Amino acid sequence: MTATRATRQRDVISRVLDHAEGPLTVGDVLEQAKNDLPSLGIATVYRTLKLLTEQGRIHPVVLDGETLYEASGKGHHHHFSCNRCGRVFTLHTCPVSLPKGTALAGGFIVQSHEVTLYGLCPECAAKNGAE
Repeated sequence: MTATRATRQRDVISRVLDHAEGPLTVGDVLEQAKNDLPSLGIATVYRTLKLLTEQGRIHPVVLDGETLYEASGKGHHHHFSCNRCGRVFTLHTCPVSLPKGTALAGGFIVQSHEVTLYGLCPECAAKNGAE
């Protein structure tokens, strides 16, 4: 019975991450997964995130020193972090043209890049205009 339960937990946590607008904190994953599994505990979320990371199904994203998680396979993308509500969104456009192999001054060779933009999400920007 434990194996079936663990599989259900993995499935629910995977589904939460697959449908997220951007990377989620462990607390966000727990909160959203509890909609389907009210008895889910934080230790199970941590174990499941570790397992899914090891399997390559998800990967960690570190923003401002905090580790968030998102589903793998989304291709090249960047993130937008809202300064007001704290949500992080996936951006499907790249504001930086730095192809792999680009040589930078000082002898640096680009292998990949990550960009996080900070500001107000559309919802918070709309509220900001109304205040």
